[in-house]
Amino acid sequence: MERVDKTVNKAVNQAVSDLGSYIRAQRGNAQISLRQLAKKAGVSNPYLSQVERGLRKPSAEILQQIAKALRISAEALYVQAGILERAEAGPVVDAIRADTGLSERQKQALLEIYVSFRREHADSGEASPGETETTEPRFEE
Repeated sequence: MERVDKTVNKAVNQAVSDLGSYIRAQRGNAQISLRQLAKKAGVSNPYLSQVERGLRKPSAEILQQIAKALRISAEALYVQAGILERAEAGPVVDAIRADTGLSERQKQALLEIYVSFRREHADSGEASPGETETTEPRFEE
């Protein structure tokens, strides 16, 4: 049992560390300082620093505040934190989500355009060659 606990603790610690790195990267993309993000998110500077270094695991509410301050979807942070599982949506959606050269806002815009094109095509009654995606991505403002 102790071995399982250590494995679980290690996985949780890695997820928290990955979340902190993700938040730091998004803050860098937004070109705002740690202090600016802390103020916008309504958390203390030391607390946010600890989150970014993987020393603290923020609640879903704090993640939502951070997401709003970074102007990214809360869902993206929830997935990084392990609160939500990423829905499989197909190769195009997965490629857009995985592209590290795009900001979360750019990814969201591309996905919204892609989904609208898919809907338009589906509404026309035409079948797409190789069409395999059945799940549409969910977005949050």
